[in-house]
Amino acid sequence: MVVDDHPMWRDAVERDLQQAGFDVVAVAATGDQALARFPAARPQVVVLDLQIPGPTGVEVTGEVLRRDPSARVLILSASGEQDDVLAAVKAGATGYLVKSASREELLDAVRRVAAGDTVFTPGLAGLVLGEFRRMALPSRPDDHPELTERETEVLKLVAKGMSYKQIAERLVLSHRTVQNHVQNTLRKLQMHNRVELTRYAIERGLDDPDPDPGAPPGGGGT
Repeated sequence: MVVDDHPMWRDAVERDLQQAGFDVVAVAATGDQALARFPAARPQVVVLDLQIPGPTGVEVTGEVLRRDPSARVLILSASGEQDDVLAAVKAGATGYLVKSASREELLDAVRRVAAGDTVFTPGLAGLVLGEFRRMALPSRPDDHPELTERETEVLKLVAKGMSYKQIAERLVLSHRTVQNHVQNTLRKLQMHNRVELTRYAIERGLDDPDPDPGAPPGGGGT
């Protein structure tokens, strides 16, 4: 689903996605239209502008994920302001691109978000992680007995902002195995996306630098 109140921009994004082989199941110009069309369309990914006539993009993000936690929201906004980015991520968006992104960057972001990755315009990922660290400072519980050693290992790399492909290469695992570990972790912790996992990991200090980055990965088995 593509949601933007600027017709030319909305049409361009829809056309680019269709030409790349994506099925655009619905378009909308306002928050009300998006929420009205969402139940029938059931999109896997919502490409969403923040500054749309009410409800806002942030409000739409929260409502979409309340209705369908498996959906993914990719914000495509003219704003790269910290407050806008953090509000969107806290609402549950799993990606944030500014509209200066190229067509190729947009298509890659949609693919990655659909696969469960978090995607940010360069520079914004550090901003988001920094804010989560700041929020986590008052309390950092250190117990996570629900997870296996390998799941914890994958979670640490998720918290560092690494993609599934990067994690797979780092741990010498298949892309599918990494996805399975992340999905199992989400299920065990009753979470919905990688943003929530990142917050969980940072609260427990799992994003701390490795003491020996060159050491071989631990945690036997896959």
